[in-house]
Amino acid sequence: QVELVESGGGLVQDGGSLSLSCAASGRPFSWYNMAWFRQAPGKEREFVASISRTIGDTYYAEFVQGRFTISRDDAKTSVYLQMNNLKPEDTAVYYCAANTGGAWLKRLTEYDYWGQGTRVTVFS
Repeated sequence: QVELVESGGGLVQDGGSLSLSCAASGRPFSWYNMAWFRQAPGKEREFVASISRTIGDTYYAEFVQGRFTISRDDAKTSVYLQMNNLKPEDTAVYYCAANTGGAWLKRLTEYDYWGQGTRVTVFS
């Protein structure tokens, strides 16, 4: 079992930045590929970014457009999402997720563990 706890959400102005963190506990963090998803009000949860175990290959949704950076620190059993140039359409609850199948995977069902989410609100 893996427990994931997100933090770092909040209110930010259009064009601002936020850094999200996800702390993992339980089974060895290095076993898992990690990802961020988000769910905007009234919309389905969608893939944002992921990072592979060991090598740290990264994958991003097209809408990120170079604004977000995912990283991980295995010593701290944490994954991060640095979000720059935020837009109102980035408003959502952001979720951390983990799997052993592959970091390139983008479907919700392909991730085994989920956090409770942290809310990000971008206002103009």
